[in-house]
Amino acid sequence: MNKIAALAFAASFALTATAQAAGYQAPRNGFGQPDLQGTWTNASLTSLQRPAMFKTLTLTEAEAAAMEKRRAAARAQADKPTDPNSGAPPSANDPGGYNASWTDPGVSLGRIGGQVRTSWIVDPVDGQLPYSTTGKAAYIEALRKARNSWDGPENRPLGERCILGFGSTAGPPMLNVLYNNNYQIVQSKDSVAILVEMNHDVRIVRLVGKDLADKAHLPGYMRPWMGDSIGWWDGDTLVVETTNFNPGESLRPYFGNSILLSPGAKVTERFTRVSPTQILYRFSVDDPATYSQVWKAEMPLNAAKGPVYEYACHEGNYALPGILAGARKADREGKKIEAVDVSGG
Repeated sequence: MNKIAALAFAASFALTATAQAAGYQAPRNGFGQPDLQGTWTNASLTSLQRPAMFKTLTLTEAEAAAMEKRRAAARAQADKPTDPNSGAPPSANDPGGYNASWTDPGVSLGRIGGQVRTSWIVDPVDGQLPYSTTGKAAYIEALRKARNSWDGPENRPLGERCILGFGSTAGPPMLNVLYNNNYQIVQSKDSVAILVEMNHDVRIVRLVGKDLADKAHLPGYMRPWMGDSIGWWDGDTLVVETTNFNPGESLRPYFGNSILLSPGAKVTERFTRVSPTQILYRFSVDDPATYSQVWKAEMPLNAAKGPVYEYACHEGNYALPGILAGARKADREGKKIEAVDVSGG
């Protein structure tokens, strides 16, 4: 896409967002700020990148209904209880697990401004992550390491270690996964807290004036989990800029929508309440070490019933000791552990 087309494309989406908000006045909190507080969800059949079956950003309602019906049927099949009379599987096969009743990915595709979306990515227009050559190589190497490193817990993905949620649920950017897609937003005069259901992550956004943004970030040697987020109000929109990412969270593995962000990435998010039941969540990722261009996405955060219950990841969780114990057993037997999917869930 040439530069003129890219600018026109970006402008069209900005106009769409503006048109959405026209005529709706977000309620104010006690500090006079637009009130974003409440429980929200990004559960959806739409994902970050566009599946190969779709060639356009939007679908008709009829096309969406047909896909949603197929997914519902597949979900019902996966929810069926295990047959107690089926017997044990052959020892060489994956024994599988319990049914899918615990998953909650969503039941419908995402809709923004009345349009059904096939991906959250809107730029590039193909809906794919624009990895550079070096960025793609770094991504492949990070996946290889995560799938084949069994020496100790430090090399295992953060979700296995109960540090951050699977994929990029904690963000930024905050992306939907297989379950636990709820967020609770709480505001004070000088900060905004975003509680993530997955793995009980909480991100604190310090509110500063836009003119102070360049000076408000932490020193470069301080790199907390989820980065360092500062924010300001641009009219009725909360703008959040995050830098100083921890190198340990560069890989965000989640099936075909895994992403890699270098520690030098900058993520800019925009939260605009466009109706009583929806926040329009837009974000851009500026990461020259990984991507060939700044990429942009937008998704709805829809109102959800609370409360958000604690995700007690460590309590009774024997997965990580079991994983490492299995690796040590394989070492003793001289076996090589086959690469596994570390994408989530």
